[in-house]
Formats: sequence, structure tokens, C-alpha cells
Amino acid sequence: MRKNRLLLSAALAAVVVPALAEPSETVVVSATRSAQKLEVTGTSLAVLSGEELTSRQTVMLTDALGMTPGIAVNRVGGAGQTATVSVRGAESGQTVALIDGIRLNDPSDVSGAVPFGDLLLNNTQRIEVLRGPQSTLYGSDAIGGVVDITTRRGGDRPFALAASVEGGSYASWRLNAAANGSVGRVDYGVALNDFGTNGISAANSRRGNAEADGYRNIGATINTRTRLVEGVSLDLRGYYTHAQTDYDDGYQWVAPYALTDSAAYDIHSLYAGYVGANADAFGGRLRNRLALIATSGTRDYYDSASDTEHLNYAYSSGSTRFEYQGTVDLDATQVTFGAESEAVSFVNESVYSYMAAERVSGGKTVTGGYGQVQQTLFDVLTLTAGVRYDHDGEFGGHTSTKIAAAWQVPEWNLTLRANYGDGFKAPTLYQLYSNYSNPIAKLKPETAKGWEAGVDKNWLDGRIAASLTYFERRNWNQIDFQTCYSAADAAGCAFRLTQYGYYVNIDRTKTSGVEVALSAALSDTLKLTANYTNMSAIDRTTGLDLARRPQETANVALFWHPLDALNLGASVNVTGKRFNDAANATKLGAFETAGVFADYALDDMWQVYGRIDNLFDDRTERVTYYGTPGISATFGIRAKI
Repeated sequence: MRKNRLLLSAALAAVVVPALAEPSETVVVSATRSAQKLEVTGTSLAVLSGEELTSRQTVMLTDALGMTPGIAVNRVGGAGQTATVSVRGAESGQTVALIDGIRLNDPSDVSGAVPFGDLLLNNTQRIEVLRGPQSTLYGSDAIGGVVDITTRRGGDRPFALAASVEGGSYASWRLNAAANGSVGRVDYGVALNDFGTNGISAANSRRGNAEADGYRNIGATINTRTRLVEGVSLDLRGYYTHAQTDYDDGYQWVAPYALTDSAAYDIHSLYAGYVGANADAFGGRLRNRLALIATSGTRDYYDSASDTEHLNYAYSSGSTRFEYQGTVDLDATQVTFGAESEAVSFVNESVYSYMAAERVSGGKTVTGGYGQVQQTLFDVLTLTAGVRYDHDGEFGGHTSTKIAAAWQVPEWNLTLRANYGDGFKAPTLYQLYSNYSNPIAKLKPETAKGWEAGVDKNWLDGRIAASLTYFERRNWNQIDFQTCYSAADAAGCAFRLTQYGYYVNIDRTKTSGVEVALSAALSDTLKLTANYTNMSAIDRTTGLDLARRPQETANVALFWHPLDALNLGASVNVTGKRFNDAANATKLGAFETAGVFADYALDDMWQVYGRIDNLFDDRTERVTYYGTPGISATFGIRAKI
């Protein structure tokens, strides 16, 4: 029966032409770091509106990203457990994520990854998911792509409030309140969020693990703009999250050494702030932005199954970033230029009962500048070219380039597009300064070159929109862990035998594939979106598949508005088979995640809503030995003032 459901879901995704395309009037920012119509950017970009996310009742950012083309999400257990996002087969630390211009990549993380497991949606205006190497405008880490989150700010009233409370399976609850408006010269948006659940066992309960691993997350955002005088404004933004996650790190001492229950938990916090000034000149033709952005994060791990100490690991990190960006509009030409400098630092303390405590720390500064020119010819052909230079105190300089073209054919409602881009990722602080650093050579930056070509087509005045994209990316000098089980394993093992290994530039990878997308307004009350990705992701050194990268993914969502007060919807995600490990020794089965959702307006102020997640109770392991939440139901009530 389950196999039939998988086939039915995949068939539905294929029949409706898998994938998501945006109508021609969609304006995006992340592709060029200035407001542009999507069809002139020459890039692959998905847009998720706040209204759509509210309709789907999406709580976690990873759930939203998992419904977009080219993205694979891996979570080791239920809510709050470690989650990684792979954009077109890229590693978890090769994607940049921002919220209101604040970078969320963690300098203390081994790979510098974004803490996607803790990112909840709160007062979200829109999410832009930019796919492909983007280092020309975004610098280090933007090999896979960029996730750009914007929260609501301002409005046509001094005060608007949206609040909700919900509860459901696994003793889960969520409290949310968000206010926004415009008062005089000030536009503002502020939100508070409290989410918790008793959860499931992170170690798969179907393998005999009974202890549930709970999660609690409290967060806040603030986003304000004050117009000081004509053409000059001040931005103040902030982001905060504090979470506690129970997790499992016990292991059987005999083969297959499976994960088991433990009392381990971690507490982690992130504080971030943004202060920016904006100034226009020459009648708005020159726009300037100057910003100071600072983040501070901590991660503390307790009660590991492998040690009797209470506090086992304590990580802390900080970053200070200066940004300047200028944009000049000259009729059919736009020039964007800027400079950035970021100082990052980390401290990692490890406490053991069986050996001396360890403390490692480090920091570095990266400074860069970029320029980009966009030219529209004959009102139908838009060409974009950009270059960037970064200087890293550890490895020296690196140059990134990008070119893009978009040719619109109005009489056919068609856009042909193509682009080429470089990406690079600097070695992380942990890779450089921990006890696993390379003892014999400096680590080089990971580099990538990627290109894509695609076509977008609209029918019936944009009521139906489809896109088809082919993409390819090659990576060099990818950093991996060189094991040292014997002194002969590698030259550096003479210095790292007690650490059992160290970091080296060793891997070369290649990803290529096809993304297809569809958005269709089937009637005034019925809308369908769908996407399908077929991707090959291989290690060019071994010829094996990269771990946890499915060859096929497909998503379908249906939105129905049969009555003025009633909205109904359903969604299906199908993820194909893949391997759990780089050696391709353990296969992971295909799985599907289906859900239904509905909301009903009692009056102009009150609305009730509910959803069922994992409708078919598919418990297939997403990651070997880790559990998957089963079917669950959630009900809530919203109020809007």
C-alpha cells in the first residue's frame, strides 16, 4: 500500500509538470542585491510569500525550504534536532542564510553552517531561495546558494497585531505574536515566538529507544526604519533565539554500533543586531547603504553518554561586520558596488572526566570588494556581469566572477536565461584552530564553478507559469577529515595520532541535474504549485554518490478557497533513495511526507485553523538510526487586530 502511495505521489508530481515558477511581475532582491523583476535576473530563484507560509501553517524554515526545487533537508530526529540544508548537492556549510540582512552562519560550527534546526518562521514577509554559486555578491560560503528571509515592517496603519496559539500531537504548543505599522516617520515590525514539544526519541523508537527528546525555542525579531529627512533613513534590526534540545548520543558497543537513548541535551543562544544608514542622492539615482552588523552565539552540551561530566562542551562565537553598498541607475544601466569587512572569533572548551580539559580559540578578518553592471539592450535582453575580490588573513586573496543573461520574448511570453558563477568557502575557524587543524600545510579555500541554462514560459496572462532549468557545478579543494588509524595513513598523521585525524583539502565533487516547475491558477479559487528535481551528486575522487543527496525529489501543493471564510490545502513531498554515508554502504529508502491544512474565519478578527502532518505515517529513516515523527494533528486559533 505504501509503495502505491509513493508511486501515486510521484506520478502526480510528474503529470502536473514538477516545479515552481513565479509570475512575471515578481520583484526580487537577492539575485542582484537591488529590486529587480525576476525575469531580468537570469537566475534560478524561488519566492515564498508570507501569505503562503501562513496558509500552509509552516512553523519551521526547513519545512518551507524542503518544498522548493533543488533542496534536500536532513534532520536527525524530530523538531529541534540538528538539520542540514543542501542546495543543489552542496555541503551544509556552503549556503548563506540571512534574516533582514543579518548573516546566520555560525562561526563556531565545524563547517560554519547555518543552525537551520532552530530557525522558526516568525512575522515572515517573504523568503527568497537563490540557487547556484553566489560569491560575487555574498562572499564566502555562497557555493550552493543563498536563503534570504525578510520580516514584515511598516503598513498602512499605526498598529496591526497578529497573534496565534496552537497545540497538538507530541504535547506540542506554539505561541506567536507579531505587530507592525507606521507611526510618523517610523516603520516598524516586532514579533515574539514560543515553541515547545515533548518530541519523539531522536534515536529511532522502532529500534528499541523509548525516551522522548523534547525541544523548547523562544525567539524574537525587530525590524525598524526611521526616515530622518528626505532620502535619508536609519535601520535598526535585531534577531534573538534561545533553545534547549534533548538529543541522543549513546551507542551500542557491539556491531552495528547503533545509536541509543541518552540523557544528553544542549542549550544554545544567538543574539544579532543590525544598524544601518541609507542615503539617496541625485534624485534617487544613487542609493547608498552603510551598515554595522554584530552577532554573538553560544552552544553548551551537557550529560553526554560518553562522559560523566555534566558540562561536556561549550562553544561561543562572535562576529562584527561592516558593509557598504552603492547602487547607481543610469537609464537602462545599473551599477552596484560595495565593500565588506568581517572579523570573526570562536572559543571551544571541552571538559572530560578521563583527561585534561581542552580549550581552543581563534579569529580572523576577511575584507572584500565587489562591482556589478547590469545592462538592458533593446528592452528585451538584460546582461549582468560582476567581479569580487576577498582577502583572508589565513589563505590570502580570492577572486570571484559572475555573468548572466536573460532574453525576453514578449510575443511568446517566454524568457530564456543562463548564468555562470564562481563560489568559494574559506576554511572555518574550527578547521583552522582546533586540535584537528592541518599540521603540515595551510588549508586552501573550497572553490566552485557553476552554470545553468533555463527557460520560463507563461500562459493565460500568467495564470499558468512553468520553468525548466539545467544546472551543473564542480567543486575543488573541498575540506574533509583525514583519518589517522595508523601512522602510514597520511604525512600529517605523525602529528595527529592522538586526535585520530586532521582536516585536509582532498575532495572534488560534481553536481548536475534538471529542475522543472509549475504554478497554475486552475480557477479563481484553486491554485496548484509543483516542482521536480533530478540530480546527480558525486565525489569525483571516488566516483561514489555524495551522502544523503537524493537523485529525485518532487513537491506538489494544492490551495482551494471554496468560501470567503474557508481555505483548504494539501501538500506532498516525495524524496527518492540515497546513501547515508560517503562509502555508499548504507542505503536510505524513498519516503513521502503528505499533509492537509485548513483555516476558517469566524469573523473579521478571529480564525480557527488546523493541520495534519505526515498523513500516511511514513516513518522511513531520513538518517540511519534516527527517528521520524509519525502522523500528527495540530489545532489553533488566530486573532488579527
